[in-house]
Amino acid sequence: MPDLLGYLQEDIDKNPEAGRFILTGSQNLAISQAVSQSLAGRAGILHLLPFSRGELSARWLPEDLYTLLWSGGYPRIYDRRIPAHQWLGDYVATYVQRDVRQLLNVTDLSRFTTFLRLCASRTAQELNLSSLGADAGVSHNTANAWLSVLESSFLCHRLPAWHKNLKKQLVKAPKLHFFDSGLVCYLLGIQAPEQLRHHPLRGAIFESWVFSELYKQKIHHGDSFNGFHFRESRGLEVGFVEVQADSLCFTEAKSGETLSFDSFKNLQTLEKWLGEHGVVEKIRKALVYGGNESQTRHGIHVIPWNQL
Repeated sequence: MPDLLGYLQEDIDKNPEAGRFILTGSQNLAISQAVSQSLAGRAGILHLLPFSRGELSARWLPEDLYTLLWSGGYPRIYDRRIPAHQWLGDYVATYVQRDVRQLLNVTDLSRFTTFLRLCASRTAQELNLSSLGADAGVSHNTANAWLSVLESSFLCHRLPAWHKNLKKQLVKAPKLHFFDSGLVCYLLGIQAPEQLRHHPLRGAIFESWVFSELYKQKIHHGDSFNGFHFRESRGLEVGFVEVQADSLCFTEAKSGETLSFDSFKNLQTLEKWLGEHGVVEKIRKALVYGGNESQTRHGIHVIPWNQL
């Protein structure tokens, strides 16, 4: 009912008492061509992404990591008991391939589907639009336009690179992350949780899942997400940087169930590197992994996947 907002504006202007109406919907009104009235200045907006791990009740939460990653977090999979692969297939066929494609005026469904799957294969990787467009058979500008609509539709996010007066020493390309690991698994053709356990993109899917959990912790409370990734031109990189008022929090993601000395290497090297480059903020370090034991090692807070 896109005309509803016009009627509401008139009613709200007559009686501006807050909280009389709650509107819910699955589409971002900012990109809907059918909506001409945005209720600007009259509405508060809260974006709700698929369930976070913490939002899944005890009776819904999968017992193992790979089932959780493969299933994703879309609510109907859980409250309607719909098999994840079946629901995600219907979701791609209806919302993604129909509604999103119509927003873009895409006439070649095959090419757009290829583009979508190529994006999924690049989750947790630095984004090169020229390479992505070439692989999909479209121009750099088309790839950027298509990806922008996927972002506005809350399917993925470009995580910018963090830098603080470091200029040439940092690689400025953003990282691409999908919000739902189950959708990525579907687009990559992973048909069962056990296949994910041995998949070459297992680590990337886990890293994007960690990103989405960190993002949801902010967005679902109405806060902004002030997050980045870090990569120095000579190879040093850390998955996530959260800029806070008095500190910087660096977080790594490792999908393995056990940790070795090398698991902590980047976070340890980073702190020394930051000191050498005049970063004076307090540094906090965390590592999220696929195991079950919470601990502190080398000054790094180690967080199991099921306690994130």
